[in-house]
Amino acid sequence: MISAHLCSARAQMAHSETGMPAWLPKGARLYLSHIAQGQTLRALGRDHGCHASTVLRQIRIFENRRDDPLVDNALRKLDHALRQAPVKMPQRESRMMPLCSNSPSLPPDSECLTQEALAGLRHLLRPGAVLIVAPDMPKAAITCDQADGVPECLAAFDRNLAEVMALNGWISLRKQGRICSYVISAAGRLALRGQADQDTRDAMMQIFAPDEELPTRRPRYGLQESPVAVLARRRDKDGKPFLDGAQVQAAERLREDYVMAQLENVVLIAAQELVAALETRSVPGSNLGRPGTKAARARVLDVLRDLGPGLGDMALRCCCRLEGVEAAEQAMGYAARSGKIVLRIALERMVRQYHKMGEEQMMIG
Repeated sequence: MISAHLCSARAQMAHSETGMPAWLPKGARLYLSHIAQGQTLRALGRDHGCHASTVLRQIRIFENRRDDPLVDNALRKLDHALRQAPVKMPQRESRMMPLCSNSPSLPPDSECLTQEALAGLRHLLRPGAVLIVAPDMPKAAITCDQADGVPECLAAFDRNLAEVMALNGWISLRKQGRICSYVISAAGRLALRGQADQDTRDAMMQIFAPDEELPTRRPRYGLQESPVAVLARRRDKDGKPFLDGAQVQAAERLREDYVMAQLENVVLIAAQELVAALETRSVPGSNLGRPGTKAARARVLDVLRDLGPGLGDMALRCCCRLEGVEAAEQAMGYAARSGKIVLRIALERMVRQYHKMGEEQMMIG
C-alpha cells in the first residue's frame, strides 16, 4: 500500500514568482500562465527565450490533453488555486482530506512525487498492470489479472498522485468511461530509467571513500534532453555546430505533433506502416478525434510522406520516440556513426517541409 504524504497548498508552491509547484512540467506552466494568470504568448516567449508560436504549440498540447480526466482535473485545481489569493487556514482545518474529483486541493509536492509516483510506476511495469480511477473514487488503484482471471490489487494511493503522474505524461489513458484505466507510457519508463541511474550513482557514492574519486561516466540524455539536442552540441571538423537551430526546432516540432497526435502508445512500427495507418485512420489505441489531434496527425503524415522510408524511420525513432542514434543505427542495420548523417539529412528535409506548411498550420482554429 502506498500512502501519500500530502502537504498544504502553500507549502507545495516551490516558485514564489509563479505560484506553481516545482514538479509541474514546462508545458503545463506555460498553459496555466496563459490561461489562469493571463500572460500573453509574446510575454511568455520573451521570458522563456523562444518564439510565441512555440509557446502556442505547448499550450495547445495541454489544451488537447484535457480530454484525459486526470489531466483535466489536475489543471482545473491548479487553475483554481492560481486564480485565488492565498489564504492562511486555521490549524485544525489545514489537514488535507482524501481528494475526490471536485476537491480544489493541489497534488503532492516534489518529495512525494519522487518517492511515491515512481513506486507506482514500477507496479505498472508488470505485464497486464493497469491503473484504474473513477470520479467517485478518492483513491486510485493498480491492478493486474492473475492466471485465474481474478484481478489482484498491487497498490492503492491518493487520486491526486495519479493526477501528477498523468500531468507529467508518465501514464496514458487506455480506456475512458465511468471507470478509466491507464497504462505506463514511454515517458514513464524513461523516468524510471533515470531514477535507476540515480540510485546506482548514490550506491557508488556510499561504496567509495570520501577521498576517493568517483569513476567518471559518459553523460547520457535524460527526460529534459533529446538525442537531437545532444547531437546539436557536437561540432564538425570546421568547428561549426553539427545541427543548426532550425533543424533542432524542426525535431522539437515533430515531437510536439507526435505527442498531440496521441501516437506515443503505438507499438514500434516502421514509418511507412505508420503512414499507412494514418492514411486509413486505423491507428491503434486512443482516437478521441479532437480537431487538434486530427491536425497534428495530418502534419505528422505530411512529414513522414516527404521523408519516405529510411529517413522517416530515423526521424521517428530519434525525434519522436527519443531513441538514441546508436540504438537506431543497430535497429535499422546502419554502419556505425552513419546514423547522425542520416538524421541530419532527415532534419534538413523536415525544415523545408515545415516551412512549406507555414505558421497558419500552427494556429488554433
